[in-house]
Amino acid sequence: MTDIAHLLASRSFVELGARQRAQALLDPGSFRELLGPFDRVMSPWLPGQGIVPQADDGVIVAKGSLDGRPLLVAAIEGAFQGGSMGEVGGAKIAGALELAIEDNRNGIPTAAVLLLETGGVRLQEANLGLAAIAEIQAAIVELRQFQPVIGLIAGSVGCFGGMSIAAGLCSRVLVTREARLGLNGPQVIEQEAGIDEYDSRDRPFIWSLSGGEQRFACGLADSYMADAVDEVRQALVAALAAGEPALPRSRRHADFLALLGKLGSDCEQLDAARARAIYQGELQ
Repeated sequence: MTDIAHLLASRSFVELGARQRAQALLDPGSFRELLGPFDRVMSPWLPGQGIVPQADDGVIVAKGSLDGRPLLVAAIEGAFQGGSMGEVGGAKIAGALELAIEDNRNGIPTAAVLLLETGGVRLQEANLGLAAIAEIQAAIVELRQFQPVIGLIAGSVGCFGGMSIAAGLCSRVLVTREARLGLNGPQVIEQEAGIDEYDSRDRPFIWSLSGGEQRFACGLADSYMADAVDEVRQALVAALAAGEPALPRSRRHADFLALLGKLGSDCEQLDAARARAIYQGELQ
């Protein structure tokens, strides 16, 4: 590998924009964007609320190949509206997954990777966003009957809300140390339960509970990677090669309910060490 190639391969994946991330994962020259910014398919609901829309609605969808294998990539741009899912962006992801399903039915074994940098539903689009997320979740489950769907969470927005459920439906979830994964975001928890329960400004506390390293140690993520393009790409290749798990996480609800039952109704707030011990079966 030349010095320039090594520099490009070892550069930060987290610092890349969504389109750059998709391009970095796919084989050189294979990136083909669907409904890109020049198609001008954007949210019709944001301008009326005084919000400037983005030409791709913050979602990049592309087809290409990874190590010669057909792959669909859907990347969410966390810098636009916190990566929130609205009607248009959600429809792009759901529609792309349905195209991958159709590919498989036609004998083209197309897998998918979702680059999840999202706070969940876009509040300005409310039920439309929720409906789009539901369509994404249904498409993930259907595509998994043919090929794996990999959720990749890098940072720095994390993956929360309805899209965290989508992550849980993926065949496998890959995370970096900078990643976060949880149903409710820190600010939402603080707003509803108070700062004594959850201080959204306490970054070490937040990452200790919902950060990538903790989620991997608790078995809620399948691979833990350094923030480097080549390592992320290698982890994705390995996850795709591993295929669909024999018992996907989405079918282990009984196990997780049993863990929840260990806490009781009057438990104190968990710290990272105790939460990890529960998930690893070390705390009865």
